[in-house]
Amino acid sequence: MARLLTRFAAAGLLVLAALSLGLAYLTRQAGTEQAIQSAQQLTVMTAKAVAAPRLTPEFLTGEPAATQAFDDFIRAHVLDDSLVRVKLWTAQGRILYSDEPRLIGTSYPLDGEELQALKGGGTESEISDLGKPENRFEQPYGRLLEVYTGLRSSNGEPVLFEAYFKYDAVEQAGQAQWRQYAPAALGALVILELVQIPFAWSMARRLQQQQRDTERLLQHAVDASDAERRRIAADLHDGIVQQLTGSTFALDAARLDGPHPERDTALIARTAADLRRIAGELRTLMIQIYPPNLARLGLPAALSELAHGLADNGIQVHRDVAQAQDIPTPAAAVLFRAAQEILRNVAAHAHCDTVIITATHNGDTATLDITDDGRGFDQSRLPLRRREGHIGLLALEDLIGNAGGRLTITSRPGHGTTVQVAVPTG
Repeated sequence: MARLLTRFAAAGLLVLAALSLGLAYLTRQAGTEQAIQSAQQLTVMTAKAVAAPRLTPEFLTGEPAATQAFDDFIRAHVLDDSLVRVKLWTAQGRILYSDEPRLIGTSYPLDGEELQALKGGGTESEISDLGKPENRFEQPYGRLLEVYTGLRSSNGEPVLFEAYFKYDAVEQAGQAQWRQYAPAALGALVILELVQIPFAWSMARRLQQQQRDTERLLQHAVDASDAERRRIAADLHDGIVQQLTGSTFALDAARLDGPHPERDTALIARTAADLRRIAGELRTLMIQIYPPNLARLGLPAALSELAHGLADNGIQVHRDVAQAQDIPTPAAAVLFRAAQEILRNVAAHAHCDTVIITATHNGDTATLDITDDGRGFDQSRLPLRRREGHIGLLALEDLIGNAGGRLTITSRPGHGTTVQVAVPTG
């Protein structure tokens, strides 16, 4: 069990580690995507609120005063520690403006996504390729996020607004997202793992106990089967076989002695009575070995067959079992097996004259009561008999207990015994 629990805990730690890595990746990815969306939104607002109103004809023709005024405004209100570069492009790929003045007036081909954004007014972003000639002055900043969106000047000319953000800020946003949610998420996972270990321990103990119970019941079944075979063999040898042997000797002696009508008539009558008694004992033994079909005949018929065995032994049996006809087969089978063992003990130990068998079905419970007027016994000796290994009683208790029922024995010396078996039927 310790090895199984160790494996369970190790598997849980592996799952915890995998979930932690997955959570770290997803939260950082979500934070990064959120930072990129924020950069796109900032670019669009800057382009429309700051740049678009200042795209005058003078600025578009490159007049120095208009360009200087635009540059002053960009440096004062747009550029900061994270947004480090701004460029404006014409549809022909000429840079109208950049806070890096060496780029103003130079031309570079626009790619398909840039042209689509310029003409359609959409917004795109990508990691800046610092190897391109137009990006050579951004190399000192390191990795950059390039965001561009299309604008219209005051005279309707399309212009591409391009902003460059430090990618470190984007990564920091992802890390901040991870740091925000990681403690609670990892804490919950650790708590879940710690809670599961006691449950796993308890489950393993229950499984181990169930395994021990199963082995114990199996051993009881084997022991009971062995005891049953020995009892049947003893009954056959001491009863039926002896009776048949005696009848055989008597018939052989009569055959050898020659015909004597009066003696032969008495012998035939006595032998017929012996054979009827033997047939009854065999019938009882057959019922014990292979009981009647409870599902077809019902419990009352099966109990009546058991009662015949007691009657053959000179015990008067009273039955009140009519209410047992509608007992479901699983419960009826338990009651029948219990009746077998109880009546067997009555025949072997009670030394009684009368037995009363009562079977009832009330609500969700079926009850079997068997009372004899025999010599009874001291109930305080029951635990000792169990410890001494009286298999029949142990097997009966296990059978009834596994069916969810209860076994009650009431007896005292000289006052008979009452055994009650109650099993659920719902």
